[in-house]
Amino acid sequence: MASSSVWLFCLLALFFGHGFVEIEASPANQPYRTAFHFQPPKNWMNGPMVHKGIYHLFYQWNPKGAVWGNIVWAHSTSTDLINWIPHDPAIYPSIPSDINGCWSGSATILPGGKPVILYTGINEQGQQVQNLAMPKNLSDPFLREWIKSPKYNPVMAPNSINEINSSSFRDPTTAWRGLNGKWSVIVGSKLNREGKAILYRSKNFTTWTEAKQPLHSAADTGMWECPDFYPVAIDSTKGVETSKIGHGIKYVLKASLDDTKHEFYTIGMYDHDKDIYIPDEGSVEGDSGLRYDYGKFYASKTFFDSEKNRRVLWGWINESTNATIDIMKGWSGVQAIPRQIWLRPFKKQLMQWPVAELKKLRMNKVDVQPNTVLKGGSVVEIPSVTSIQADVEIEFEISNLDKVDTLDASLITNPQELCSQNGASVRGAFGPFGLLVFASKSLEEYTAVYFRIFKHEKKIVVLMCNDLSRSSLHLDYDKASFGAFVDIAPIHDKLPLRTLIDHSIVESFGGGGTACITSRVYPTLTLTEGAHTYAFNNGTESVKISKLTAWSMKKAYIN
Repeated sequence: MASSSVWLFCLLALFFGHGFVEIEASPANQPYRTAFHFQPPKNWMNGPMVHKGIYHLFYQWNPKGAVWGNIVWAHSTSTDLINWIPHDPAIYPSIPSDINGCWSGSATILPGGKPVILYTGINEQGQQVQNLAMPKNLSDPFLREWIKSPKYNPVMAPNSINEINSSSFRDPTTAWRGLNGKWSVIVGSKLNREGKAILYRSKNFTTWTEAKQPLHSAADTGMWECPDFYPVAIDSTKGVETSKIGHGIKYVLKASLDDTKHEFYTIGMYDHDKDIYIPDEGSVEGDSGLRYDYGKFYASKTFFDSEKNRRVLWGWINESTNATIDIMKGWSGVQAIPRQIWLRPFKKQLMQWPVAELKKLRMNKVDVQPNTVLKGGSVVEIPSVTSIQADVEIEFEISNLDKVDTLDASLITNPQELCSQNGASVRGAFGPFGLLVFASKSLEEYTAVYFRIFKHEKKIVVLMCNDLSRSSLHLDYDKASFGAFVDIAPIHDKLPLRTLIDHSIVESFGGGGTACITSRVYPTLTLTEGAHTYAFNNGTESVKISKLTAWSMKKAYIN
């Protein structure tokens, strides 16, 4: 990734009013530091993998400060994707082809179980080139030391013949092996405004040749950062190894858009003979396309978890504060909870859910009386749960949609704007209803995660929103609303919502993982008054809570 959006993880400190209270940067004194989302101890925070039962998280990190720069590959390991042990940086500037920075890349497991890493280095001329690194000692279960090929690096470099811009050539993916036995990998790039997944091939993983055409490209999308390309099973939630070839498989191509800091993905077919990817008919490429997450979620990367036979998604959650404040607080950026990802049956989209291991942190289970009717304008507190560190699952049921509101047709393709115009305080017939988290007792301050239901051309449309407009009374930071349409039929199906609450993160999964929205929030009143969590219905029509279960969450061991 480039400077403005590197795949990094970080932290936050203490704010009051419109200013910042400078305090000692220890975790105990920082109420916005997360408890179970991954982050380094301090500063600005690539290639996840599993090897011999140990998960490795390599991430972009600035060891010298809380803003982008001095980028190295930090390294932590885990046996459960939740608790993490830190190690010394795995890759750092040391050779001519990466002396000015070691940027994003990916890990690949070669036949025989040997892991290798391809990563972007910034050479002596400031050009982006691709490099190769290998473990120094395979008998070390933690793979703490990595060596760079002195003979072959850089293994890929831009040139004028192929029109690759040396400042737009980065973030190699996990490689895959084709029918001919050759390895393939893509690198993110652009030509003018055309985003590209440039394709390279190799017989031996050390000598790489650019293909005559990219794997795929899309007009007017700008630079493609952190591309990802992988197979998914058509009829199973199980993961598919990246080099898997055969029937019953579709493919996913994801790009992170440098221009907007949003991501999009398409689902389609991979022509192994021609080495091209073909999105399914009707796919939208660019900022209005399908996203993993419709909130703060960028520079994502998946890996095939051979231990649990699943594909796991990681994503970076950036701050809503500015660089000046980040420097003062001493850290910036957090990692989203790893998510299992699979193809939704009979639907042209992916499903996501927090990895099952997260449940190990649950404690003090709370059940609210099922089949509770929420009348219009009502609020019900979820008692006895640690409201700044919780996991809440709620399920709504609606029996009659006769009075449903009509959707403004001009906003059918813009759920975020629809949520901005219809915040939690704007009453409709069915909605807003959902959760108020990080809420003060008097509800002067809260973050709302909710649904609204509309009718559009005789079809029922479900909207999911995060409204941050009242998430902090006095702090000056980005309070944008986020929104997504949830492909679910509420008259036939219940409307489930799961929300992870972690000090400054609200990570929500609607429709069983059909739509996801992640937000960064920095409440102020709740720091002194205590936080509360409520189920609410601000619509005029009643909705039923068919199920509501919440857990306080233990703190994970992270670095």
